[in-house]
Amino acid sequence: MTALTTLNSTRYLALDALRGFTIAMMILVNTPGSWSFIYPPFAHADWHGCTPTDLVFPFFLFVVGSAMYFSLQKHALRLSLPLALMILRRSLIIFVLGLIFNGVLGGWEDLRIMGVLQRIALAYAMAAFIVLGVTRTGVYCIGLCLLLGYWLLLTMNNHADPYGLHTNIVVELDIALLGAEHMYSGKGVPFDPEGLLSTLPAVVNVLMGFELTRFLVVQPDRLGSLYRLLALGALGILLGLAWNIWLPINKSLWTSSFVVYSAGYFCLALALFVWIVDIKKIQWLSAPFIIYGSNSIFIYMLAPFWVHGYTYIHTNATGTTLYEGLFLQLATFLPPAMASLAFALLHVMLFWCVSWVLYRHNIFIRV
Repeated sequence: MTALTTLNSTRYLALDALRGFTIAMMILVNTPGSWSFIYPPFAHADWHGCTPTDLVFPFFLFVVGSAMYFSLQKHALRLSLPLALMILRRSLIIFVLGLIFNGVLGGWEDLRIMGVLQRIALAYAMAAFIVLGVTRTGVYCIGLCLLLGYWLLLTMNNHADPYGLHTNIVVELDIALLGAEHMYSGKGVPFDPEGLLSTLPAVVNVLMGFELTRFLVVQPDRLGSLYRLLALGALGILLGLAWNIWLPINKSLWTSSFVVYSAGYFCLALALFVWIVDIKKIQWLSAPFIIYGSNSIFIYMLAPFWVHGYTYIHTNATGTTLYEGLFLQLATFLPPAMASLAFALLHVMLFWCVSWVLYRHNIFIRV
């Protein structure tokens, strides 16, 4: 599906614009000039809680579900052997790309097995087979069971704090299945925020994106859709906050309350883009995001590889990398935190230009 092509409903464009916005935000929060100088909204919550940055990844899973609807709709939402093989192939490719990004070519000894792309791959495949295998009511029931079942699993240990960094069942299971040497340890201990067990509730993000898209497509009343999205958004946020009393909102654990809370904000964001694209038709504002979303997976993969390449280029004899050098140049005339943000914004602009060139030449890279 090309970004600005006229389709049956301009709601396609609203969803494409939101996808592009999400990609831009992923690059913005993942590419600071220095991780030591970040404005609080652009940093993840240390453990419990939620910042705007914590919403970016669940947003991407929602738009994965949205894109999945259009893809599976071409097959009349009917499971077949060729379709099953296509889903498995796509999931495998995304998973392998994640392993390559984690450094699988450098050896297996301490390779991190899971990661963002790996979670996308697994959540996409599981969600796809769910929506193809059961009725719409069944999708809702499975989603609810995943959220409640995951909550129950989190409480099934003997620790006083089942939601602590060192005392949760997620880390225990991941260590048993993956091995501590194959897990992320950025918090000082082996704990993978994109682990295996915590991928189960992430499937619900994809299912929600799928069902929201199905809802939008069949609704002829755009303004009515906007009001419903606003109501769903407010309901999701309130339910998430209420659930937070018993189950902390926590992105690292991907708690069920976090899923519901992030879904609320996604509905509000989608309502905003429906208003911009479908109702007000403000093309100058929506077109840049639509272009950004036209090659979303490719741009998301390109950005970290490109930036990581800076670390292999040294600008002087002291070993300063190009990454550090560019940030230091910005920091000569900007405060450190502002220089770090400017570094990220420049890369958002850079990869928009890449997206624009690809779009202009009618190149749409799909997995």
